[in-house]
Amino acid sequence: MSQKKQLVVIGGGAAGFFCAVNAARMNPQLQVTIIEKSNKLLSKVRISGGGRCNTTHACFDIPEMAAKYPRGDKFLRKTLHWFNPQHTIDWFAERSVQLKTEADGRMFPNTDNSQTIIDCLLREATKYNVQIIMQSEVRSLESGANGGWTLHTSDSRLLTPDFVCIACGGYPKSSMFQWLKDLGHTIEEPVPSLFTFNMPGNAITALMGVSVEKATVKVMGTKLVQQGPLLITHWGMSGPVILRVSAWGARQLSAMNYRFRILVNWLGDQPEQELRENWTSLREQFATQKIGNKNPFGLPARLWQYLLSISHIDTETRWAELAAKSQQLLIKNLLSQEFDVNGKTTFKEEFVTCGGIKLSEIDPNTMQSRIQPGIFFAGEIMDVDGITGGFNFQHAWTSGWLAGNSVAHSSI
Repeated sequence: MSQKKQLVVIGGGAAGFFCAVNAARMNPQLQVTIIEKSNKLLSKVRISGGGRCNTTHACFDIPEMAAKYPRGDKFLRKTLHWFNPQHTIDWFAERSVQLKTEADGRMFPNTDNSQTIIDCLLREATKYNVQIIMQSEVRSLESGANGGWTLHTSDSRLLTPDFVCIACGGYPKSSMFQWLKDLGHTIEEPVPSLFTFNMPGNAITALMGVSVEKATVKVMGTKLVQQGPLLITHWGMSGPVILRVSAWGARQLSAMNYRFRILVNWLGDQPEQELRENWTSLREQFATQKIGNKNPFGLPARLWQYLLSISHIDTETRWAELAAKSQQLLIKNLLSQEFDVNGKTTFKEEFVTCGGIKLSEIDPNTMQSRIQPGIFFAGEIMDVDGITGGFNFQHAWTSGWLAGNSVAHSSI
């Protein structure tokens, strides 16, 4: 009887688990081991979406889905043909985990509890005899003398698998990729991708907790512009629109050392010309009302009071009495208020980097290294990252499934 082939998956996160459980399920003759450097499994799954796990996104058109990834869109156009959001929904449904869609397209388990996803993956690992080694970090990876691979770990283990899937997540520093560079792989320099904007000392921070449903944010001097919900925080600005700007501008904003200016249109996509044309009718409509009491734009009351204050308008002023100079300043602050950004803050605990293994060195149909046969990649270790909304998890499921499927079938 021939000896079982072995797969070692480096990393006990979403991508690593998905690779491991699918490989073990598809090929019962495969011995699968997950090796995790920390004492926690699936930690990002646990904290994602405020503890609810934003599992994927209800976007079923592949080009449209791929366009949500600032880095890796062309690569994703190929991988998503094999395993896309519908496959994710079906995979979990087959294991009695139903996903629901929210108004913005984000998908969560019906339970609104990330533990549901974690328990599902752990059950699969138990069902298919996936071995899990905790608190053990891979220090080096070398090709074996008789084929296969040799792994040396921090706790002096020596593993000799036939296949290795590297799913250890992103690294914040280029030097941490050295063990992968030693295999001949090229690393795209890592920089933070999802972060919020710091505005130390700015009066806007007094409005912490105030949110606007639809704002447009543009980084001055660049082509970066996004639209969506904006949240004012005690350190500056956050919310989906800021996170999208940070994702698309990850490299540019890093090169600026996170010091730049932004323009905020608090009215979303309303053009200046249109607002100016409508202003006369607003003055007539609310002529006798105090401007502090009558906000015709649906903005939060605290934000409206703040905009009046920085436009030097007394809240007791009636609409009909608004001076031309004050009117001009208010329009400017409504549609293109300037803010200095000085620094960033990681978005909650959801650390995401852009950068990683260069995609041209990975086969998008199998996740196998084009440089080292027998080495596979899954998840954030690759130079792929999406905006918020379940896109990074979908890449984890897609790449994990592809790697697992490839190993399962190449080892039969």
